[in-house]
Amino acid sequence: MSFSAKVKSEVCRQTEYTKEEVTALLSAIMKASGTLTLGARRQFSFRVTTENPSIARLVFKLLKEYFNVHSKLMVKKGTSLKKNNIYMVVIQEETNVKELLLDVGVMQEIEGILTFSNEIPQEIIPSESAKKAYIRGAFLGGGSISNPEKTYHMEFVTHNSEYALGLSKTINEFQLNSKVIQRKNSYIVYIKEGEQIVDLLNIIGAHSSLLYVENIRIMKEMRNNVNRLVNCETANLSKTVNAAVRQIESIKLIQKEIGLARLPSNLREIAELRLKYPDESLKELGDMLNPPIGKSGINHRLRKIEKIAEEIARGEY
Repeated sequence: MSFSAKVKSEVCRQTEYTKEEVTALLSAIMKASGTLTLGARRQFSFRVTTENPSIARLVFKLLKEYFNVHSKLMVKKGTSLKKNNIYMVVIQEETNVKELLLDVGVMQEIEGILTFSNEIPQEIIPSESAKKAYIRGAFLGGGSISNPEKTYHMEFVTHNSEYALGLSKTINEFQLNSKVIQRKNSYIVYIKEGEQIVDLLNIIGAHSSLLYVENIRIMKEMRNNVNRLVNCETANLSKTVNAAVRQIESIKLIQKEIGLARLPSNLREIAELRLKYPDESLKELGDMLNPPIGKSGINHRLRKIEKIAEEIARGEY
């Protein structure tokens, strides 16, 4: 089972709703995954189609308990290569489908003509809890979330730019930063930041999934911090080793060409120490002197030695 399917199944286990929340939830699900058909004798029917049985059971249950709508639950084999079962909740004319679609804001009646609504009617989401329920329904109907072990990405697929912008605005009312892009004939509302995905999972009530994502985020952050520290240590070690090699080469050049005795006593002292202890740090070299000298003082002397070696190599010393 994909991570998306696990999150949706968890969300569907929530059973305590007010009528206001159910209206918002069903409105979003029906807009995202619903189809209106015109059958014999010009009778309407509406079907919600999903590959997740938990969503189908939830829609069937809520329609019956809160709207007294006795829908039909049908199952058929999918036509894709995976051949997953397709679950359909069918609402027929005799169960007042038109009235239901108007009640949940999927359709609107203008001058006696029924049309689909591309907006999110504000009367459907009058409260914060209703907005959360609407976002929950939008995720159940057309949402998905990537496995956080691979990448952070949560999206809602819609088929209308106006509706996508409205859904994004509703999500962003919870201090989130969802964005909208077009992908072929669809409009995608998406979030890519791990922290915001955690907040969105909290909004839709997927608390177990939220904890799982948080654990993944903590592990990733720890790995990244360790990698940064290791890279930093490696870079510093490489820099130190390269400097020591350069210093020893300079001292050996001076020793060969003019002898270390020609150097001032303070430079000769540190040159002899560096040759004797090639792997010691500048601080450790400084501690060996009497009196001890700080790291910056040792570095200053070694730079002078390197400069003398450069002058010797150019024949200027």
